[in-house]
Amino acid sequence: MGGESRSRIRLSDVNGSLSEALRTAFAADEAAALVTLAEVKGSTPREAGAAMVVSERSVTGTIGGGTIEWDAIAIARGMLAGVVDREVVRRALGPDLGQCCGGHVTIVVERATAESLTMLVAREDEERSRLRPITIYGAGHVGRALARALDPLPFRTRIVDARGTEIDAVTASRVDRIVGSCTAVAESAEPGGGHVVLTHSHALDSLVCASLLERGDFMYLGLIGSATKRATFVRAFRDLDISEERIARLVCPIGGTAVRDKRPAVIAALVAAEIVATFLGGGD
Repeated sequence: MGGESRSRIRLSDVNGSLSEALRTAFAADEAAALVTLAEVKGSTPREAGAAMVVSERSVTGTIGGGTIEWDAIAIARGMLAGVVDREVVRRALGPDLGQCCGGHVTIVVERATAESLTMLVAREDEERSRLRPITIYGAGHVGRALARALDPLPFRTRIVDARGTEIDAVTASRVDRIVGSCTAVAESAEPGGGHVVLTHSHALDSLVCASLLERGDFMYLGLIGSATKRATFVRAFRDLDISEERIARLVCPIGGTAVRDKRPAVIAALVAAEIVATFLGGGD
């Protein structure tokens, strides 16, 4: 990447919420530091705003890994052991750290306070409200695997199925679970989202896809199945007078055709990558 960038702290995308990590440290009466990549110039491992919460025993979040991160963690823990409350560190990644990246970074390390926690909660809530919604229809093996694959990614993901026993088997911690009608959820979905149709019934798959295609206000609509299934569904959608332009936006088979592996976890990984490319490919 090039140029110069400054940004606000971003929601943690590695191993948990920064605010939760800080809250946990405070509850254990443990000091913690907030480490923020405040400014970047040129090529750097992470964007401005990437942040970590560092305590003596744990690190949540990342500013890019490697030497730059290890140095920042050491500085943070040294600060926690002393009396200084804030330090600004500037590094040229090549000359100072021996890294191949040619960029420069400014890192702010500061002792975390109650005000830090309030700020993190507010900013995480704001960023979460901007995340794109992804709806998984069907909580069978592939649906549950996809929920797990999307769980750590920057989306607001939910999974819906009328079968409560299947929803109960969903283990993704950040994914909302809905026991109810897939068609009703599709009809009321907010615009601009992504939808992956994986129900146990081809008839239900068709109803959900038709509802979403008739609306046409989605960014991604994926349907599990073969080219034969797609052709059958396309004929039905044409009978409903759905436009060819909208029908063409239906992704089926999902996950591409380069990898022909039908294991749920593999399908989920391929579809998650497809969703990431659709929503994040142009930058955020």
